[in-house]
Amino acid sequence: MTTERTRTPQETRSPVVFFALAAALFLPFPVLAHFVHVPGLPKNAPVTDFVAAFVPAVAALILTYRAEGAAGARALLRRVVDHRRITGKAWYLPVLLLPVVCLILTWAPTVLIGLDFQPQPELALSTALLFAAVFLAAAAGEELGWSGYALEPLRRRWGALGGGLVLGVVWWAFHIPSILQSGQGPVLFVLGFFGTVGMRVLWTWLFANNGGSVCAIIVVHAVTNMCSSYVPSIPTSANAPVVVLFAVLVVVLWGPGTLARFRFAAGERR
Repeated sequence: MTTERTRTPQETRSPVVFFALAAALFLPFPVLAHFVHVPGLPKNAPVTDFVAAFVPAVAALILTYRAEGAAGARALLRRVVDHRRITGKAWYLPVLLLPVVCLILTWAPTVLIGLDFQPQPELALSTALLFAAVFLAAAAGEELGWSGYALEPLRRRWGALGGGLVLGVVWWAFHIPSILQSGQGPVLFVLGFFGTVGMRVLWTWLFANNGGSVCAIIVVHAVTNMCSSYVPSIPTSANAPVVVLFAVLVVVLWGPGTLARFRFAAGERR
């Protein structure tokens, strides 16, 4: 006679419940954005975005507290600084530089071709430094929910690639009100979908290869927002072709199941 293993609270997490709660908490912010206008913000973003960024963390903490109590909620909060999960110093390179490389490979051809994007606000250096801290805090607010709570059960259910794709689509859906309110045209809207989903696949790859480090994803998220705002100022969605290309390469080289088994590693050769 066999007995079923009791599942841990983390294994019983429901991404669907999390997404539904996050959506309910998020809905007032796009409405409020119609009445509160602060011009000149990075990426022409509505000011309410900088508060709404903490909705995923709040939703995750509510559900974790209900299922696991205060200890579980504290453990989830500690994932913000779980940098010791990063498995090797070499992984700091893609965490810090992947957004920069994507931006350069996007910006250089647009200069050569002469494409013009919707102008974005130019901010003083002091303001840019302030927003560096804001972007880092906002990334923590998002990723504590997206990566710290939802990604693991999605990976168990759909595999690394499938989980990343599902999370990418949901993540993009949460950006739709901001995209529309920031005045992006239909081309950037479509590019934004593919770029956002592709970016989430890349971040799932980083997550899978660094012991599930939420801190790593917070950093790459913050650097991505910084790059698309200041280095130089072009819409985030414009880098979609480059991001999708990198995502495809990662899937081919590391495999869709885990995104963590490099095909040409010594242990994988036959």
